[in-house]
Amino acid sequence: MITDLKPVLHFSDTSQSIEPGQVLVIEQDRKFTRLIRTHSHQLIADEPLSAGGSDTGPNPYEYLLGALGACTSMTVRMYANRKGIKLDDIKIILSHSRIHAEDCENCESSEGLVDVIERKIRLEGQLSPQEKDKLLEIANKCPVHKTLINEIVINTFLL
Repeated sequence: MITDLKPVLHFSDTSQSIEPGQVLVIEQDRKFTRLIRTHSHQLIADEPLSAGGSDTGPNPYEYLLGALGACTSMTVRMYANRKGIKLDDIKIILSHSRIHAEDCENCESSEGLVDVIERKIRLEGQLSPQEKDKLLEIANKCPVHKTLINEIVINTFLL
């Protein structure tokens, strides 16, 4: 739960019930600060000062990368625990960029820009090369990874 919010933030909609699996996003200022509410958590999203935001929280792409990194780490940990693999720690660094499609060797698109997520995984522990290879394979099976590489349909409606 966020406890050190700046005074500019207001929570007029915090009484609204959020169902598990749903997310409510509430504008906090007339710039970029947003309150993200789930059934039992509150987060802040914002843009950096350089983009005109107040830098009170991660930007939306940082949350997207965080979701992928958290899911990857959880999936690898679950597999290692289930298989008795002596994995001491998992660290993941992610970044997002866009490149021109014509500069991308492995892309289906040939025009416009392509989003590229780079995910670097450090697996610590007494791991054999085969265990490392298997854990890397499992990393690519995390549900958020699958969502991001699958076709996505977003249906948008006015309330």
